[in-house]
Amino acid sequence: MTEPLTVQAPLTVHVPLDGGRAYDILIGRGLLAGAGARVAALEARAAAIVTDETVAALYGETLRESLEAAGLRSGIVAVAPGEASKSYATYAAVCDGLLAHRVERGDLVVALGGGVVGDLAGFAAATLRRGVRFVQAPTTLLAQVDSSVGGKTGINAPLGKNLIGAFHQPRLVLADTAALDTLSEREMRAGYAEVAKYGLIGDAGFFDWCEANWRGIFRGGPERDEAVAICCRAKAGVVVRDEREDGERALLNLGHTFGHALERLTGYESARLVHGEGVAIGLALAFRFSARLGLCPGQDAGRVANHLALAGLPTTLGQVPGGSGDADALLDAMAQDKKVRDGALTFILARGIGRSFIAPGIDRAAVRDFLQDELRLG
Repeated sequence: MTEPLTVQAPLTVHVPLDGGRAYDILIGRGLLAGAGARVAALEARAAAIVTDETVAALYGETLRESLEAAGLRSGIVAVAPGEASKSYATYAAVCDGLLAHRVERGDLVVALGGGVVGDLAGFAAATLRRGVRFVQAPTTLLAQVDSSVGGKTGINAPLGKNLIGAFHQPRLVLADTAALDTLSEREMRAGYAEVAKYGLIGDAGFFDWCEANWRGIFRGGPERDEAVAICCRAKAGVVVRDEREDGERALLNLGHTFGHALERLTGYESARLVHGEGVAIGLALAFRFSARLGLCPGQDAGRVANHLALAGLPTTLGQVPGGSGDADALLDAMAQDKKVRDGALTFILARGIGRSFIAPGIDRAAVRDFLQDELRLG
């Protein structure tokens, strides 16, 4: 049972980027209903909302009314839910919709939804009139702890995920954790994969905390806000040190080389696999591959897989509905990963829980052999 909706002072995580681009992430219950005053403080005349049809029915009017009560002209551009909306065609439709709502250079775009909406709306904002400001209002756990922070925006191409995009930082992030109350259990589990990821990258203590407190995150207790704040604080630190992913920021892709390949091979069909499920499988694979290479204790790889499974997440290739393709198909999909350099695969691997590192130039034959063994295990 979730906590009753109360409006309390939100937790605040500051992202201290230079050049006047610093912004705050506000985390708490009930933020959408009071969003208007905070968005109006950014000094715009209009704030057009980009969302998906599911979220629009739940929160679109609440947000629009709050914006208009604060004196901002507003309107809603709604797209179909799901990863398939991160496409050239939907991007064009969103831009056209924003222009129809008379969004000008000094105005704002508000991304209301999960990671798909945040990426799509952010990219539209980055390119509309050569760049307008935008606000992230994430409504999924995955978006609140990860994709809404850091300025990565973009769409998918037929050859791979997130290959078309721009770095475009938001001016404000409003993470209303009450919005997570309406998520399906599957979406909560998928978002939780990104929560656990932060402990696996560089904070073994946080992974310990997750093992003890993950049920509270799902129930909506104080652990939920705390987890979102911890993850945002960790990501903000990385983004400030490496905004454009020239080095350390690549660590945030732990599990994603495998996960993105699986998403591509399942055709971005959410009925088969959603992003967080791909990440969960990818995290388990990254640790098992690290153990196979002698980098990571096998018991750590087992602990990671066991925890993710306990939270209801898939951890093997055999758990992908309809199959995940053969080893060569997976390798071909990985070849389009953004971390590929001069055709060589780069993975994020681990020396243990909380000890991830960037591993460039991984031998394709070793990856292929590993994938074949994983596929045989089912």
